[in-house]
Amino acid sequence: MSRVVVVVTEQVDVTADHVVLVLEERGVPVFRFDTAEFPQALTMSVRLDQNQSGILRTPAREVSFDDVGAVYWRRPSIYQLPSTLNADDAAWATREARFGVGGVLAAMPAWLNHPTCIAQAEYKPVQFAAAREAGLTLPPTLVTNDFHAVRKFAKEVGPIVYKPLSGVQYKHATGRDFIYTQRVDIENLDAESIGITACLFQRWIEKDYEVRLVVVDGRCFAARIDSSSERGRLDWRADYDSLTYTAISTPDHVRIAVVKLTSVLGLRVRCFRLHRDADRGMGIFGDKSEWPMGVG
Repeated sequence: MSRVVVVVTEQVDVTADHVVLVLEERGVPVFRFDTAEFPQALTMSVRLDQNQSGILRTPAREVSFDDVGAVYWRRPSIYQLPSTLNADDAAWATREARFGVGGVLAAMPAWLNHPTCIAQAEYKPVQFAAAREAGLTLPPTLVTNDFHAVRKFAKEVGPIVYKPLSGVQYKHATGRDFIYTQRVDIENLDAESIGITACLFQRWIEKDYEVRLVVVDGRCFAARIDSSSERGRLDWRADYDSLTYTAISTPDHVRIAVVKLTSVLGLRVRCFRLHRDADRGMGIFGDKSEWPMGVG
């Protein structure tokens, strides 16, 4: 019998759904759960002495740690404590759950990407530092809360865009919105807005097309993404209906660099957003070595 793949993610996750389906088609048993199920619908019991051993159990099934072959940390939710707890007790119990359940999972040896490496790699400054170490040339990029620094940056590099640092999803009391890459009109910026928090600005690059490239244990899988809309050309995630996809091969110089970058970040799997620079005739499929790219 194949060893179990543990998938840790939120209940609504289309990407994880596809992964689970393929694994099951190949006869690989899967134990999927969300950290939000702990402690009300997920039970954990683990020995930490000579050999770590134990079980995870939901109302539907359970898995022994001895049977786990790999762990896929995808997109789990926060722990959900009983509503009977007051705010102080809930905060304390949540911390204990994080260090208990999270610590037990982190000690498992067979990770696709370890959560600590994922967390580290989510910082864009860390991504850029790793990209430089891997030999990539990045577009001019500024992180600041100084309005005057933004104006000076735009004057030096030309048209700029704004990109969120922590992800595109913005949750609020009435739902959620998405903040994608946006062109910046420098005349409409004000010091108060810039001064609220850290902001990332980057030189605007007119693209021929974008590439979604995935590295898995040194193997590269790439797709060219073309958009028929202006919004989609600015950020393809903003207009999926306008997109067409074409499977493409990965040039050797691209493969070497992104595999090195993935290794520098301590990951086995990494997704990249790359694009070809229309104005300068260079990019990942050009003859020159500079790669204007978004590494987030």
